Amino acid sequence: MKEASLQSANRNSALSALAMTAGAPGDSLLYLLLPLYASDFGLSLTQVGVLLAANRLVRIAGYGRVAKFYAERGDRPTLTWALIAAACCCIAYATLSGFWLLIGARLVWGLCYGAFNLSNQALAVAEIDGAPRRAGISRALAALGPMVALPLGAWVTLEWGPRAIFVMAALAALCGLFASRALPVLVPRVEVPKIRRFGMPTGLDAWAFVEGMVLDGLFLIGLTYLAKSSGIESPLYAAAMLMASRYLTEILLSPAGGHAASRWGAERMLLMLSLSTALALLAFGAGWLVAGALAILALRALQLPLLPVIVARRFPGPDRVEALVARSLWRDIGAGVGPLVAGLVLPVWSPTLIYALAAVLLAIVTVIAVVPAPTRAGTS
Repeated sequence: MKEASLQSANRNSALSALAMTAGAPGDSLLYLLLPLYASDFGLSLTQVGVLLAANRLVRIAGYGRVAKFYAERGDRPTLTWALIAAACCCIAYATLSGFWLLIGARLVWGLCYGAFNLSNQALAVAEIDGAPRRAGISRALAALGPMVALPLGAWVTLEWGPRAIFVMAALAALCGLFASRALPVLVPRVEVPKIRRFGMPTGLDAWAFVEGMVLDGLFLIGLTYLAKSSGIESPLYAAAMLMASRYLTEILLSPAGGHAASRWGAERMLLMLSLSTALALLAFGAGWLVAGALAILALRALQLPLLPVIVARRFPGPDRVEALVARSLWRDIGAGVGPLVAGLVLPVWSPTLIYALAAVLLAIVTVIAVVPAPTRAGTS
């Protein structure tokens, strides 16, 4: 019986990750194309920052409702609707121009990603046995679609402009329905998460916020912006390959991060890897663009499976889904703030100062996060 339960957990986690990998390329392509082709979409750089942040910020208000739908209905309908909506968002990116027309698609996508992310994390830790390994494999599978889409998107953009690739991304999202429809009708869930007011953030909340702001916001926007201003002959291809390396490192290294967490402990690995990331941020800001970026991407990939495992162990009972939502919410807030900060400071501050401050902040919250103190699971 235990073996059958583990096999079911492995299968469901993989299917959820495949659904996510089909629905995610449209979002990753925006991070590549909007900073370089803002005028083609009728946008300024500041508006680009707001658009890239909007999908994260909407989950502050909407994540609790996504979690409630997920807890009541299960993975199959949640992922099915998320994939259909993601395809519609890609069609909007391919056809619409101007901030006010594109903002709606970004808000819808934010809720789609919330559904993908919650399903991936919850199914990876549905059985504690093997959870670190499943979390690593899930992250690797979820990275496949964006990894392929980024270099393909660069080539398609140079041939046909920055719109055509989004039609392909919409078709990819619809292909993900094969994975979502293969999930059980209703995977048994814990009780429906409560929607609570914000309380004081815990150490894990603070780490999730800063990690999202620095690595999923400030670093990714800076990567494209600095590639454009560095004199590289083909900044689109350079940015595309570096951003694709983000997903390649997830495929190659996230399972290793899960294995390391099983062997040496998730908190210990989080401390070591996050402090190393702070050093890599210093190198990136000091001008080691490619080497620093590759180091940051590799370290980020190793860290990805750690937080769900830590949360699952600190919240072993019926609060687990609510706790996962809370940590994802704080990361989304940070990742929403990151592009806004990038749009404001990259044109006026030196990269050395920006990423030195980011490195110091990440180091501080990492030390706070690994302190074994009780955590709360408040959500929006």
